[in-house]
Amino acid sequence: MQLGEILDGTFNIYRRHFAQFMRLSVVLVWLPTAVAVYLQVRFSGSPLEILATLQEHPVAAILVGLLMLIIWTTSSLLLKAGTISIISDSYLGHEPKLGPALRLGVAKIIPLLLVALSKGLLLALLYLFGALGIVLLVMIGRLGGPVLSGLLAFAGVCGLVWLVVWVACGYGVTTPVIVLEDLPSSFDAFGRSWDLTRGSRMKVLGTAAVTWLMSQFLPQVVVGGISAAIGAQATLQPVFVVFASLLGIVLAPILPCAITLLYYDLRVRREAFDLQILSEDLGIR
Repeated sequence: MQLGEILDGTFNIYRRHFAQFMRLSVVLVWLPTAVAVYLQVRFSGSPLEILATLQEHPVAAILVGLLMLIIWTTSSLLLKAGTISIISDSYLGHEPKLGPALRLGVAKIIPLLLVALSKGLLLALLYLFGALGIVLLVMIGRLGGPVLSGLLAFAGVCGLVWLVVWVACGYGVTTPVIVLEDLPSSFDAFGRSWDLTRGSRMKVLGTAAVTWLMSQFLPQVVVGGISAAIGAQATLQPVFVVFASLLGIVLAPILPCAITLLYYDLRVRREAFDLQILSEDLGIR
């Protein structure tokens, strides 16, 4: 499938199983969304108030931040696993149900968390060592003057961004791999994803970027723009915060849908993937 076909299939599946996706999203995303709404309303979206709170209670703020990160990451991974289950049932001609989707996510949550944490750590290390490399390039460039230093800094930043994006796209389908394939170790998902995405990294990037823009970024920009346009009425701000959060819950399954369809497409191209393989992967006879 081309990018347009993946997007078309994503929205068709989303529309066809909208009720199931909404139940799954509400069950899994309501808690982090409620906390995020509370924090936004509590601090009125003011960075100064947030900074003041961090200075007054640094330890508590760090602990709350880590707890929120764990809750949000777990909810997001369970949502992705459940979305993959719904799409897979649809491919197999079964009626998707909420219970099996949640059970599949819970059964896979430990390897999903391990791989997500490892992936995040890997990308963070790439950023860190890349930043150190850029600093070294700038220091070397100073020997040749400010122009050379600036050119080396620009080249270093572009190279670092390209490297991080390339690696992230190479590991872009680790979640479907863990959920749908029987691997000796959860960390084998890295090599499996790398093999599947070889030669298709730009397709992975395009699918993720366009889907994110359409389902998350643009709707939030529209809501934010309307909120800013009537921002003089401060009493309405909490209403827009709640509406934007509800919109996020409604649209949350779209990106996992697109990544799942991309995963299937990559397997079809490389392995002549069919429904029988999917049935065996899911343990269905």
